[in-house]
Order: sequence, then structure tokens, then C-alpha cells
Amino acid sequence: MAHVSAAERRPQLIKAAIALMTREGVAAGSTRAIAAELGVAQATVHYTFGTKEGLYRAVMEQLTGDLIARVERAAPQDAGFEETITALAGALWRTVEEETSGYQLLTELAMLALRTPGLSEARTAHYRQVNEVTERILTETASRTGYTLAQPADLVARFFLSGFDGLTMQRLYAPQEPAESTGLRALTAATVALAGGRLDLADATDH
Repeated sequence: MAHVSAAERRPQLIKAAIALMTREGVAAGSTRAIAAELGVAQATVHYTFGTKEGLYRAVMEQLTGDLIARVERAAPQDAGFEETITALAGALWRTVEEETSGYQLLTELAMLALRTPGLSEARTAHYRQVNEVTERILTETASRTGYTLAQPADLVARFFLSGFDGLTMQRLYAPQEPAESTGLRALTAATVALAGGRLDLADATDH
């Protein structure tokens, strides 16, 4: 059998791990099971990633990279500020509905990372990167359209993502519920209102 380098084997193992854990959950993602998913020796996983946490970090990085790519593709290049937020939210929500298992896996890994020191860096990197790309899209859209942000772009980005995460969790917890179109419209409207200075944060935190 031809030798396969660690560099070649790495993406194969990440893909196998995502497939296995998407199908059966993070708890099923032992190095033995992931190796069997790809049809290689368990030692290959350890040789490539060092530890199971090393493999999990790589999986989180891959899922985060995929998510960021979808966010970037969702942002229109020729729409106004409000239309861009609406398009971004809508495209992301369609992704949630079409790839629910992928969001669920990323959520499971993020929760695991809260209690796993070896994964804390990957969790922090995921949070930072998603916030940064959303902030950049908001900033570039405002600049392109001549829209003056009344709040810092990072605050608007975190507000939008926090609300979207909440809607996503509701979808994961209650998949039988109808599409969250009302909540999505409310989130979009609130984000635009905050960006334009029409949402009073002081009043919002009082209730």
C-alpha cells in the first residue's frame, strides 16, 4: 500500500470525523471510531493530530472556516445597508435549515470546549473570527453605501450574532417548529435600528 503523508491524511481524517460526529454526536467521536470511519489504524489519528483534542481543534477550525466562507458569500456587493443585513440574515438562516446537523455539531463542540482546556483556544478563535468577519462586512457595507453607523461596528456585529445564535438554538431545540421568519425579521430590524442609533441600549437593558 502506498504511503500517505500526514499532510494528505489530515483533511481526510477531519472529513471523517465531521461525518461521524454529525451522524452520531461528539460523544461517539473517539479516535478509534474516527479511524474506523476512514479505514485506517488508530495510530494514524494520533500520529497526525497528537491527541483527540488536537483532532477536535482541527474539526472546529474547519467548521468555523466553512461558516465564515458562507457568511462572506451571503453578503451582497451592490445592496444598501438594510438590504445587506436582510440578505445576510436570510442566507445564514437558509444554511441553518439546510445544514442543521453541522450547526449542531459546532454547538456541541463549543460546549465541550468550555470544560476542555485543550479546546479553549479553538473556541475563542471561532468566536473571534466570526465576529471579525461580520464586523468587516458591516464596516465595508456602511462605507460603500455612505451609511453612517451610530454604534461601533463590533457592537452591531455582536448584537446581530447573539440574536442569530439565539434563533439557531431555538431551531436546534425545537426542529418541528415552523421557520423562524418572524424572529429573523425582528432581529434584522433591531440590528438596523441599533446601527442607525434608533435602538436605545440603556432602555433595552432596563427591561
